[in-house]
Amino acid sequence: MSNIAADRRSFLKLALAATTLSSGLLSPFSFAEQQRLFKISLAQWSLHKAFKSGKYDPRNFPSITRKLFNLDAVEYVNQLYFDVYSEKMITNLKRQADSEGISSQLIMCDREGALGDQDKKARKQAVLNHYRWADAAHELGCHSIRVNAQSTGSWDEQMQAAADGLNQLAEYCSPLNLNVIVENHGGLSSNGKWLSGVMKLADNPRVGTLPDFGNFVINRETGEEYDKYQGMKELLPYAKALSAKAFKINRHGEEPDIDFYRIMKMAVDGGYNGYVGIEYEGDDWSEEKGIRQTIALLERVHRQLINEA
Repeated sequence: MSNIAADRRSFLKLALAATTLSSGLLSPFSFAEQQRLFKISLAQWSLHKAFKSGKYDPRNFPSITRKLFNLDAVEYVNQLYFDVYSEKMITNLKRQADSEGISSQLIMCDREGALGDQDKKARKQAVLNHYRWADAAHELGCHSIRVNAQSTGSWDEQMQAAADGLNQLAEYCSPLNLNVIVENHGGLSSNGKWLSGVMKLADNPRVGTLPDFGNFVINRETGEEYDKYQGMKELLPYAKALSAKAFKINRHGEEPDIDFYRIMKMAVDGGYNGYVGIEYEGDDWSEEKGIRQTIALLERVHRQLINEA
């Protein structure tokens, strides 16, 4: 455990003891509500079926999040706004989030070109394509835009090109007080060693990761998969957000293929205390029920970690 994490654990124990003495409480639950180890946000992709079917309007995402799940933070998905994008729409989205007491965390950006394209002109165009989403994220008050590190070529060639594209985009985002964060999202980006190597090569405080609990499949055709716990260990030092992917929740309220407790303990012990975005993608439950089940799972993990502090 790092010195930072050890100091944080000591602080929690002292604060918990003080709270207990002053209030007469014997349980840490009330303290858990006051001093959370991490907070929960909702990734918009969790409701992508409902948005794409027309059941819900993506322009009402903050209100939907508050009404259905009573969460106070959201993560947007750019492709759900391709057909309705305008500066006025972003302004209205910001107004709605503010009125609902919703904190906008980030925008997940896809389908805007490969930031690690081996062709320098195509790479630059991909960087330019992300500008409007950076501007939107700034307007909404987000701390980051989530991007992909797509590339082709050898291990080193892809690493060099991805680091360059990320740094170019970070140069634009820095004056906007925005981070550029990369998700493990297929290909070499789902190889923790490679993506952490890109972070080291980029060597930019504005460039980081968004580790996704379940996105460690390198090749969907062959099923090649990187060890998720090793991958999380490698990506967590650069994490500026976390994505709690759940594909299924069993009758015991657990994700049988992803150990949420193990991952969140690694994160908390490493000093992470930001938002964890729920991204439910299962078919066993409806999107809404799956989200609620994942919230309950994260809350149980939080209570367990608090009790161990």
